[in-house]
Amino acid sequence: MTQARPHNIQVVAHRGASEDAPEHTLAAYRKAIEDGADGLECDVRLTADGHLVCVHDRRVNRTSNGRGAVSTLELADLTALDFGTWKGHEDASESPDWRDPSLTSVLTLERLLELVADSGRRIELAIETKHPTRWAGQVEERLLQLLGRFGLADPASAKESPVRIMSFSARSLHRVAAAAPNLPTVYLMQFITPRLRDGRLPAGSRIAGPGMRIVRNHPGYIARLHDAGHDVHVWTVDEPEDIELCARLGVEAIITNRPKQVLSQLGRL
Repeated sequence: MTQARPHNIQVVAHRGASEDAPEHTLAAYRKAIEDGADGLECDVRLTADGHLVCVHDRRVNRTSNGRGAVSTLELADLTALDFGTWKGHEDASESPDWRDPSLTSVLTLERLLELVADSGRRIELAIETKHPTRWAGQVEERLLQLLGRFGLADPASAKESPVRIMSFSARSLHRVAAAAPNLPTVYLMQFITPRLRDGRLPAGSRIAGPGMRIVRNHPGYIARLHDAGHDVHVWTVDEPEDIELCARLGVEAIITNRPKQVLSQLGRL
């Protein structure tokens, strides 16, 4: 297996530059773009009135001043919440952006797509669908409709697409692959199931997305994935020794809360 050179590794900001700013906020994604991230990662959930919003947890309790499940709240309910001050920075003078509600209110996927479109350079987007959810296949249906509005749902080829869909749910990725065959799909893994130990991925999945724990404990698995023809995108990679290991193993993408530090360690700043 030929090892990838460090500067060939794509650096993707996990929920934005989420170590420096509240995750999934416009402030975090703007910071990631300023830091030079090659791509942005986000989680999407469907609201009660059919909007895709960038929220990781099933409930908003951890990352906002509200309570309740995203799927039971309407966009207007979510817009009224504060998704910024939970980060715990008492000195607002250090982070003036957090005083602006437009930068720390709930972020719709549509707004994030607009931010990327207006960035002035190619920025890839890794969108994770969260399952299980009461909306099931409606998530993928709405996602592809929205991507279609931005001309992103039907790329000429997977290699040309600036968007990829990720999920721990093989069924979710299968739905995407059936409806949009050229849209890249990433199968996320917390552990290696016995039937996939040889490097295969479920039907509809093109790219492997192992967690960093898998990479540390089973580095040989990365070679098997590569030998099976799959690119490897690793999450969440924040520590210098983990970045070094990923570079040594030749992974294609690093998903990190610290895009600026990763770019620096890879010699790109």
